[in-house]
Amino acid sequence: MDEDQVNSVIQRWRDTPEEDLKPEDYEQFRSLGSACLAENGAARILRFIEDEKNQLMVSMGHTLVAPLVNEVVKKEKCPHHCQAALTHLTRICRPDELLHSLLQIIQDVHPTVISETIITVVPLFQTVLLELEERRAASVGLVLSALLDQLVRLPVPHTEQQEVDDEFGLCHCCEVLAQFVKCLTEDVKRKDDDDEMRAELLQFCLRTLRELLLEAELKQDRKLSPLWLFATEIMATLVVVKASVSELLFYGSLRKSQCKESRACLAYLLFVQLITVDSFPAVFSPVFVLQCNMEYISQLLSSKKESHLLKGLALCAKSLENVQDNRLPVSLLELPTFYSAPQNLRRILTDCPMQHLRKSALHVFQLFIDKLDVEAKHKFFRCMLKTSSHAGVEGYIVKNIRNQVEFSMEPANGNKWFLGEEFLWLLALVLCVPQAAETDLLNSMDRIMESLNLLRYLVIRDKEPWSKTGVWAELCRIKDEYLKMLRVCIGLSRGYYSAELNALREDQKLKAREARDAARCGRLVSGMTVKHEKVSNMSPEVQRQVLQSALVTFDLMESLIFRIDEITAENLKIPT
Repeated sequence: MDEDQVNSVIQRWRDTPEEDLKPEDYEQFRSLGSACLAENGAARILRFIEDEKNQLMVSMGHTLVAPLVNEVVKKEKCPHHCQAALTHLTRICRPDELLHSLLQIIQDVHPTVISETIITVVPLFQTVLLELEERRAASVGLVLSALLDQLVRLPVPHTEQQEVDDEFGLCHCCEVLAQFVKCLTEDVKRKDDDDEMRAELLQFCLRTLRELLLEAELKQDRKLSPLWLFATEIMATLVVVKASVSELLFYGSLRKSQCKESRACLAYLLFVQLITVDSFPAVFSPVFVLQCNMEYISQLLSSKKESHLLKGLALCAKSLENVQDNRLPVSLLELPTFYSAPQNLRRILTDCPMQHLRKSALHVFQLFIDKLDVEAKHKFFRCMLKTSSHAGVEGYIVKNIRNQVEFSMEPANGNKWFLGEEFLWLLALVLCVPQAAETDLLNSMDRIMESLNLLRYLVIRDKEPWSKTGVWAELCRIKDEYLKMLRVCIGLSRGYYSAELNALREDQKLKAREARDAARCGRLVSGMTVKHEKVSNMSPEVQRQVLQSALVTFDLMESLIFRIDEITAENLKIPT
């Protein structure tokens, strides 16, 4: 189409009432505008839409929004003229048509320009929404949902340097979106009866907590970071829309209707990062807060995402720290969350490959034990010994049992759970060899060594507290049966590992007969497992070290057994 034809079409549009314009006219208007932009004509388009003679036809201007936004995002051809044209169009075009065009842009955005597009369209959305008169709240909900759909596609930075670099533009988007949300909340403040708008903002905040902030790493020493400021704005918005944080977290229909992950992130920001904590009622006891937070702690700790685990561990630690030691009653252990949370901690301790998470989980695990009262500790220890199926965890529990026995022997601390008959039930779980003579002593080493240390402590201490409760004789019987079976296991294991070590040495000496000896060695050690690793997959030198280490371990166990027998004999005044 030449220039005369274009001018003819434009003149026809000027002479046609707006209501008589056809869909073909809108499409042609868009095509001409796009062609003009392709020829670096952004300034020309700006002059055209600002010309008073063209104001009646510029109602079709919403069709130019997408091409203009694309040019701004590219930042190649006079983006400032394109930006000015967009700003002018938001003033003269119908808000509902502009809203539809902008929503189409954000929904169809290419993955490589998500952040640039969001940064460009958010100010336009803000202008359009403020001019809408009908269905404004619903439109706000559509806009916020569309923006968040694209925002969560961007990778979340996890370090301070990544936030500074902001390679994918998420932080900049959060800054722009925070200002947008703040503008909406300021408008809500002026209208106390706008319940629909409050509901839309509430849904946006809760979804943001679940889909974005739950993945982000937030620290109080980085309070000027865009993600921290965005989190602060989201929490402040919840206060503005009059959403009771305590009702969201602890009780009421509002709590039941919202996603648990959203509430878990809300609890983390409130109790760990202390964002808007001043607005939280101070009437709730630390035990009640812990009891309610356990639901969110279990939710976070059941995840396999590092960001979720970190938040769950931090929330659990902070909730426990506010509770006095020895204050949690045994009745709490009947709650499903008070069972699942420690089990999730156990899973992190035994299965998680990241050392910093295991270290943090161990700290929280001990903190949880410290807060239980004596009866609750007794029940918890029994539960963990029955369910953990991991010698390291079981050994840690046995060590805590020893500490609790020592505590109970102090004046005014006596109790039946660790000095009386109830203790025998616990001791029977500790001093047992589940697989009898077939027990793998190396895999069970942590538990066995702690059990022997507990026995040594019991026989060293004055037996008077036990005699008063009438359990000393039964305690000695359990001890004797345990040591008897342990001696059998040690004898069998020592013979097995000694034979393997001798076979290995013979194999190294007879190098001249490699083929036959290699086959014989393979038959000898192919089925032997140490800590779940096949010895036959190790080098000969490593095999030798493992086998010798096993024999040293058996010697150490025997020395502890001998010392226990020696102390027992001294107590009975029988010469050794």
